[in-house]
Amino acid sequence: MTGNDVERTEDGRYIVVRGRRWRASDPSIPEKLRSELVSALMTGRRLVKTEGDPARVMVHDAKVALGERGDPWWQPTEEGIRARLAATIRTLLRSRGRGSICPSDAARVAGGERWRDLMVTARSVAFDLRDDGVVSVTQRGERVTGREVAGPIRLIADDGLEFTPTEG
Repeated sequence: MTGNDVERTEDGRYIVVRGRRWRASDPSIPEKLRSELVSALMTGRRLVKTEGDPARVMVHDAKVALGERGDPWWQPTEEGIRARLAATIRTLLRSRGRGSICPSDAARVAGGERWRDLMVTARSVAFDLRDDGVVSVTQRGERVTGREVAGPIRLIADDGLEFTPTEG
């Protein structure tokens, strides 16, 4: 069975593989971001044998970002959205290595066409991750410390980001 031959339930919420039902990825994720998240998931899966639990963290975050774990993507709660945004931020930063992301990247993953509605929450989650030592928040290349930051911000991985693979 190839990826194109996957059977889906009528509502599109699940795939069926060898008679077993699994939650499908959120179909509203933009293709470029979906590809990056799937690539990060596959990297994590390959590394589980050699790296163990740190790689399992990567797999879990990627699956939450894709909507395959955590709150169902078709019935999100505020807590579930925050968890998905955080998992997406961590996954994208691991994927990009020394690169940066915009909180809007995570909002596009979790919010689909309504991503703009999630921007305040995405920024709040970014600042929470900064406070936890996972990311740094930057503006015009400088790290910012407060939360009352007007204008665009970027996120970069901090030393607290759990397991950044060298493969990828």
